[in-house]
Amino acid sequence: MKVLVVVDMQNDFIDGALGTKEARSIVANVIEKIKGFDGIVLATRDTHKENYLETQEGRALPVEHCIEGTFGHQIKKEIEELLDGEPIDKPTFGSVALGEKLAAMNRESKIESVTFAGLCTDICVISNALLAKAFLPEVPIFVDAKCCAGVTPESHERALLAMKSCQIEILNG
Repeated sequence: MKVLVVVDMQNDFIDGALGTKEARSIVANVIEKIKGFDGIVLATRDTHKENYLETQEGRALPVEHCIEGTFGHQIKKEIEELLDGEPIDKPTFGSVALGEKLAAMNRESKIESVTFAGLCTDICVISNALLAKAFLPEVPIFVDAKCCAGVTPESHERALLAMKSCQIEILNG
């Protein structure tokens, strides 16, 4: 079994509060990747509460985003329609729940590989790819560079290099 994890392809990260032209530019690539993927497609969803600005993350990044129940919190409609099941809500960059889900899936039926796509390469994609590597050290982990965007093009490239040094294979990079 192969797994594709689509990280935080939410309105606020694409064209909302923290949107960028780079994020907008990968939407079609992510849709194409999902449609052509032969396996299970999971997703994560950055999820914050109304008190976001009072949290450690909110004090470091004082831009309200992905507040639960808002339009910005929702996964881009064209992508959400293609997912297998509900997204995994995560209150921070990396999702332990995702790691646990992948480990449980692997116990039931061996996972052949896990591929990551989404936003942001240098924050949530790298955090979740490294968590997957920790939960599944013998399973190949891939990141599709054409289906990811970072906060900046430079931070995207740095994150890809960091993941490569941790034995995560970079596709289309």
